[in-house]
This record gives sequence, structure tokens and C-alpha cells, in this order.
Amino acid sequence: MKSFRVTEFNGPLQEVDQPTPQPVGTQVLIKVKAAGVCHSDLHIWEGGYDLGHGRKPLSLKDRGVTLPLTMGHETVGEIVAFGPEVKAGDKGDLKVGDVVLVYPWLGCGKCETCLAGDENMCVVKPNALGVYCDGGYADHMIVPNPKYLLNLRGLDPVTAAPYACSGVTTYSALKKVEFAFSTPIVIFGAGGLGLMALSLLKAMGGKGAIVVDIDARKREAAEAAGALATVDGKAPDALAQLGKKADGPIRAVIDLVGNAATTQLGFDCLTKGGKLVIVGLFGGGAPWALPLIPIKAITIQGSYVGNLRETAELLDLVHSKRVAPIPVTPMPLARANETLVDLQKGKLLGRAVLTP
Repeated sequence: MKSFRVTEFNGPLQEVDQPTPQPVGTQVLIKVKAAGVCHSDLHIWEGGYDLGHGRKPLSLKDRGVTLPLTMGHETVGEIVAFGPEVKAGDKGDLKVGDVVLVYPWLGCGKCETCLAGDENMCVVKPNALGVYCDGGYADHMIVPNPKYLLNLRGLDPVTAAPYACSGVTTYSALKKVEFAFSTPIVIFGAGGLGLMALSLLKAMGGKGAIVVDIDARKREAAEAAGALATVDGKAPDALAQLGKKADGPIRAVIDLVGNAATTQLGFDCLTKGGKLVIVGLFGGGAPWALPLIPIKAITIQGSYVGNLRETAELLDLVHSKRVAPIPVTPMPLARANETLVDLQKGKLLGRAVLTP
């Protein structure tokens, strides 16, 4: 089995050759067909998050991320073998040879949160694949249980891989602002998540979105993907532009960037009773004047990926509404390191997907 692993934070990925693992217990072995390269992978690679205000960066090592690690949490693969403890009823409609999306946001599986179906929110022992356990930057991958495998039912593996993160992340965030779907919402960030959000918003019945990004190429991509309008976040009159282009009160903002500048502009553009949902992890400190939160009755909510149920709902939506995939750039697995660097430098449009 060939994999590309983080062996030191901020160091180049190392190519590793080792025997292909065999599934034990309830595990499933898949042959990887596609693995998305996500901005979250950059934070894992770099080893932490900027908390702003002069605080010490949030260390992933301190949060239990250990090296060496094979990243990759947006994975599609072909089922090769089931472990000996997988019973027929555990497989559902799955069989060897099926092409499946891997749900990666695993928890301990035993706490009250996990048993309620929200493993992505587990604080007892997070076990996210590609974060705490080895993921899809490899030609094979072990998945702990078949319940985390979702049959793609004919969807293209390369364009479907991002549904495991950018897809379910934006779907879950959009569900939090459904109350505002009759009016334009504002989305910060026109990368892979932003383009995904535009496709899903349309499929979910929303009126549409005004997209904010500082990169002209990405604003053009957002317009091509159906944005109602775009705004340069660095423009001195960006706030006025948002108000004019919305042509009415802005009730909801989804911030897929998550830095001090975007959250400030997102907060400022909201009307009374509006909602700011923060998804992005670029980092920094909260910029708002605290009295304005109660004065404007603003809701500020974080949104962290999504649960298994939402991922299944997402795939059903993709099938029923024939949601157009976001632009993807297939890259050979051997170019994993180069792809990460390109993402870090902001050179990629849409999503890069590694293909073994």
C-alpha cells in the first residue's frame, strides 16, 4: 500500500510503502478512487490554528493529533473486503465492488452525543478519519464499520469525494439559515465550499446568495456558479455594496473563511435579528463590539462539518435535484505535496482531488 504521510508539522509529505492492511473485526477495506484536498488539511499539516489577540496558537498536537498521519477526509473508494465480524445485516445494501463515500467524522461511538447520532461533535475521543486516524491520501484505506459507507449509486467518484466535507459542511450550515431562504443570504468565500454552497442553496429552494471574496478569479467562478452578485471584501465600500446588492435587509451570513475581517463585515451587514454562521477556520480573534450583539439581537453560531444523517440527506438531495458538482481538478496521488502547497498559496479554484 502506498500512502503520503505527515511525519512532521510543516514538513513535506513522505511517501510510504507498506503491506496493504487486512480488515479485522467490523472493519472494511476500500481501494481509494478519489481523495479531496481540503483547507482543513492545511491546518493539520501546519499543526494548529491562529486564535488571535496574541494568544498561543491552538495546537493540534495538544488536541490529540499524532504523527505520522495519512490525511484525507474526503474519500471515495471501492469496497474490497469486509472484516470477519461484519454480519449480513450490518452491510445494508453494500457489497464488495460497490463504490462508496466514506463518512469521516467519527467519535468514540459510546457517549451520549455519539449515540444521538452526532459523532462529529464528540468530545470524549474524536476519531475523525484523516485527522486522528489514517485517511485517504493512500491507495487503500481502512474504515472502522460499514455504517460509515454511503453508496454513491452511480455518482462520479472524483466529483463526489468533496461531499464528505465541503458538501456536508455547507449543507449543515445552510440548514441553520433556512429561515432566511426567501431573501438573499451572504456567503463569504468562493473556494470549494463557497461553490458547493451555491449549488446546494439552489437545490434547497433558497433565493440565492451574494458572495464575498477578495480574489477576482474566485468571484468570477462564483458568478459562473450562479451567485446573485459578488463583492470584493477588500473594497472600502464593501458594506455599502452588500446593502445595495441585497436590495433589502440581510438576515443571514455564512462565513466560510472565518478571519477577523470577514466576520466583522458579516456582522456589520446583518439586520436586527440576523444570524452569522461561522464555518471557516482561517483564524484570528473576534472583532465585534459586544454591546452591538444584544442591540442588534444577532445570533452568532459555529458550524462544524455535519453528522452521518445529514451526509445521507445530502446524497439524496444530489440525486433527487441533480445537483451540479463543483469544479474539481484531478491530481495524481504522487503530487499530494505539490497540491497542498498550491492550496496554501491560493492557486486552486474549486477542489483538487487526488486520484491513486
